[in-house]
Amino acid sequence: MAFPYDQDPADLDNLDGDSNSLLKEGCLSNFLLWKSVSPEQLQQVSPAALAYLGDAVFELYIRSFYLTPPKRIQTYHHQVVAQVRAESQAQHLRSLLPYLTPAELAVTKRGRNAANGKPKRIDLETYQQATSLETLIGYLYLSDPQRLAYLLSLIESELNPSP
Repeated sequence: MAFPYDQDPADLDNLDGDSNSLLKEGCLSNFLLWKSVSPEQLQQVSPAALAYLGDAVFELYIRSFYLTPPKRIQTYHHQVVAQVRAESQAQHLRSLLPYLTPAELAVTKRGRNAANGKPKRIDLETYQQATSLETLIGYLYLSDPQRLAYLLSLIESELNPSP
């Protein structure tokens, strides 16, 4: 599904095809989703490249989540950094594991295996889990934006728990 850029974001009911109601709530309605790529093209993208893309997508998502209500830039920065650091990403991955499909679990495994090298300030397992989440996000961003929106909504519910 291509996201209709010329459509009023407040009127997402008129999307072509099977629109996901999750796009109507929270910061997901402001989060631009890219068009899907072919499975052949996706197979050519390395797990490290998917993690690179996923890192940027996740940070953009988190930044847009904390954008309202208005705050000082330093406050935005502290909130965002707290969520995009490896320890938080690893926790987000662990909370998503029960919801992942076998194919998504395979992508996370590829991401974990691509996380080589020795991290400076965290343990290797945490680094691998964070890279796994980034790889999954990059993969879904390119292949299934609706599914990505659903998984990000699960993370959003952790960020903004109901009273």
